[in-house]
Amino acid sequence: MDQSDSAKGAQGTPVGHGSPGQARMVPAGGTLAWLDHPSQVDSQAWDALLDGVEGATPFLRHGFLQAMIDSGSACAETGWQPRFLVVHDGFGGLLGACPVFLKSHSYGEYVFDWAWADAHDRALARQGQHYFPKLLAASPFSPIPGMRLLARPDLSATRQTAVRRQMLEALREACEEHGWSSAHLLFVSDEETRLAAASGWLVRQGVQFHWHNRKPEPHGSFEEFLASLQRDKRKKIQQERRKVREAGVTFEVLEGHGISEQDWDFFHRCYTRTYLEHGQRPYLDRTFWSLSSRAGVSPWVLFIARLDGQRIAASLLAVDRATGLAHGRYWGALQTVSCLHFEACYYQPLAWCIEHGLRRFEGGAQGEHKLARGLVPSPTHSVHWLRHPGLREAVADFLHRESQGIGRYVDELAERAPFKPSGESTPADARMSE
Repeated sequence: MDQSDSAKGAQGTPVGHGSPGQARMVPAGGTLAWLDHPSQVDSQAWDALLDGVEGATPFLRHGFLQAMIDSGSACAETGWQPRFLVVHDGFGGLLGACPVFLKSHSYGEYVFDWAWADAHDRALARQGQHYFPKLLAASPFSPIPGMRLLARPDLSATRQTAVRRQMLEALREACEEHGWSSAHLLFVSDEETRLAAASGWLVRQGVQFHWHNRKPEPHGSFEEFLASLQRDKRKKIQQERRKVREAGVTFEVLEGHGISEQDWDFFHRCYTRTYLEHGQRPYLDRTFWSLSSRAGVSPWVLFIARLDGQRIAASLLAVDRATGLAHGRYWGALQTVSCLHFEACYYQPLAWCIEHGLRRFEGGAQGEHKLARGLVPSPTHSVHWLRHPGLREAVADFLHRESQGIGRYVDELAERAPFKPSGESTPADARMSE
């Protein structure tokens, strides 16, 4: 099917749920359709759903998602079959959208449901019912909290909620019609969590570690940030940075379209090595970096470490300057230097964020060690709809007990907060303790 036929299908006759190129009428007017490639929806119209929206991230931009698919990183062959969901008004204008994939596994999600799949198939596989495929609404390989059910921001709040509710219902109906086991929205916003819970979806809690710039006056330097930490935390960071500096390591920072193909070649070597050292196949193809950096405003900031003039390591941020958010994503090293990981993945990015006035740095999934480096626990939520009532009841019980454990864990982490009591820090503290 070529692009013009696909676009026509998205506006065509209503004929079912979950099948690419097919559309159906929705209660509020207009049509809801499933698409098998993001090229079937106008990129500017898609990105307009994110403009000025809290919870919008670079990982939901049209160019980013298309790069994931066109590079072969997230496609049917790798177990990520696109089933993008769109809602148009009666005139063909885009009202809402959701990046959905039909998944044949649970890799690359950072919300683990392998035990659910095992329990489902042990009970039901003999009856011909399998956990996979399942529907997943997410940005592939990106545990970044934010909106998943995108609605046009100039609509009234009531209309936005209606559009989001229509997409939630479409996900459930698609599972019912095709016999798919479940639908999942990962790392959703608080608003989407409430909406899904009210519609009978199960809510799963999680924890990440984020750095927040000072309010109301942002930190003026990395030293000011250090001065806000307790003495033992501050000294540890200074010692770690000193080790890297005394080893002779220096850094260069490259941004956006200033990152060349040769730079991406080097970064991909580092990225690939990290995965291979852990016995895993890298999720992202080399082509992805080129495609994503060419798509509109490139979100990337690349930190490259050098030793004796040679590049030895790299880390990567995705930055949304409009919202003041930075997302730590990937890193890798070709040579071992003590504390280089902390310098490349935390201290260099934090210094850059402070210099550029960003308000938050998200350090990625998991990692309690981040607490001592000024990143504090931040709740995350995912929502899940399970078709089989027995499995749904069992998972609901598990999630209730899991959420209680997470609550105790967060309380424990709060007692170990790395910061001084308010009003006790001065920049001189950081200099004097070096």
